[in-house]
Amino acid sequence: MKRHNYKNLKIWQLSLEIANSISDLIQNFPKHERYDLSSQISRCSISIPSNIAEGSSRTDKSFSHFLDISLGSSFELSTQLLIALHRKYINKENLTILEEKIEEFQRMAMGFQNRLK
Repeated sequence: MKRHNYKNLKIWQLSLEIANSISDLIQNFPKHERYDLSSQISRCSISIPSNIAEGSSRTDKSFSHFLDISLGSSFELSTQLLIALHRKYINKENLTILEEKIEEFQRMAMGFQNRLK
């Protein structure tokens, strides 16, 4: 059975970059959001590379399921960033940069997932 080294996967590398960018970004959120939106955004961004890493040790069918979870977290993250923009916790420029990275991740992950099947 073939296993994937997640550290060599471009989708994992990009998702880790997204998670680190999010970590830097939420440092500027208001303190009252620490246990609400910023916590949820952080958990989502961490879920993306974490599920890729966990799934990489499984069968291709199981790995595909973990990629589904990772993709779901990426769409959830996009929504939460729009909420942060609406609340003026982030600016449009930061949102655009992150949205482009997230959309690139989603395209790459879906392509990779199709090759697993």
